[in-house]
Amino acid sequence: MIGLGTIINVATIVIGATLGILIGNRLPERTTRVVTDALGLVTLVIGGLNVMALADADFTAAVGSGITLLIVLGALLIGGIAGSLLKIEQRLEGFGSWLQGRFTSSGTTEGKARFITGFVDSSLVFCIGPLAILGALSDGTGHGIEQLALKSTLDGFAALAFAASLGWGVAASAIPVGLWQGLLTLIAFWVGSVMSTAVIASITATGGVLLLGVGLRLLKIRQVAVGDLLPALVIAPLLTLLVISVQPLFSG
Repeated sequence: MIGLGTIINVATIVIGATLGILIGNRLPERTTRVVTDALGLVTLVIGGLNVMALADADFTAAVGSGITLLIVLGALLIGGIAGSLLKIEQRLEGFGSWLQGRFTSSGTTEGKARFITGFVDSSLVFCIGPLAILGALSDGTGHGIEQLALKSTLDGFAALAFAASLGWGVAASAIPVGLWQGLLTLIAFWVGSVMSTAVIASITATGGVLLLGVGLRLLKIRQVAVGDLLPALVIAPLLTLLVISVQPLFSG
């Protein structure tokens, strides 16, 4: 069944978040802060591992060893400008605020801010990782849901930990996860497996940088506007294809 992986993923996030809220109500604030810090550190590690895709053999062979970093940098700059003009981060926060007002009774400023933070930060973590993209593509092309099954397990435990300190906003992140992965699954189903390893590596490396930004947010080091940088995930593969297409002109 095409799309089953995303359905499972959405369910595990909701279940994990619900369990986290039940547990979190019994934990002191110091403990929940430690849990969030641990998630921030792990997010930094995952982001760093993904950035290593800059050295992917197929990526460097396709565009050149000195060009991979320039592609990611260019994608972040162009994507950041586009995202800032489109006010993606602001719109994410606005959507989170609307959900908070619609589905929760917490009317305090602190409760509202907590819901929005949980929604935005967890949405970014669950949507940006390479498993979200590669798993959805694999599901859409009929190659199985193994990657999304693994992501579902990881997201379920992460949602539990997030929700213990950030509340119901984490459960609401299942909405953008379902929309994003569902869209990727449909695209893969329609166009087939056409993404080269080099293109996938460019997305993975760029997503790794974005995850580093999410880690900094979770650790409260700096509120990097990761939402505004999301268009970089589209720009990176386009720049990769552009470099690959123009290389024969210069080599000839």
